[in-house]
Amino acid sequence: MDCQECHERTATLHFTKVVNGNKTEIHVCEHCAKEKGYVSYDEEAYSLHDLLSGLFNFSSPSVKQNSFVHTQGKTCEKCGMSYSDFTRIGKFGCAECYHTFEDHLNPIFRRVHSGNTTHHGKIPKRIGVDINLKKTLTGYKEKLQQLIEGEEFEEAAKVRDKIKSLEKDLSRNGGDD
Repeated sequence: MDCQECHERTATLHFTKVVNGNKTEIHVCEHCAKEKGYVSYDEEAYSLHDLLSGLFNFSSPSVKQNSFVHTQGKTCEKCGMSYSDFTRIGKFGCAECYHTFEDHLNPIFRRVHSGNTTHHGKIPKRIGVDINLKKTLTGYKEKLQQLIEGEEFEEAAKVRDKIKSLEKDLSRNGGDD
């Protein structure tokens, strides 16, 4: 699609404006967008690395200064990457880095994940039923084991019945492994 302003370059920016229920769309090239004031930014663009490294700033109130100094001296035993290397490059050298620098990362993950430090992912709807049943089943099996060890046999019998019911549901859905 050509730029609606200059009709010379390809439109790479697309804006939609809604005023009093009237929707207006404009498609312009980057040059015209700057020239017409649709966008205002410096020539120096920010990369994804720049954006993410902003999360790892050291002046954050949630990261204590002594934690910063302690983390700075650490290096990953597996790949040898230091935390300062990570902040400069924007990615870890291996999976073990997450454990090595965990103390410094948890405050950042809390900010990114709205208070949580773990990412659980999403489950596709078409297979989510079986996955959730299997998760529940695993939980019940663990609880059953604890009840048996605690010699709470009446409660264990109830959990056993729930397990049998879930296993039937799984076999009906074709969820057997």
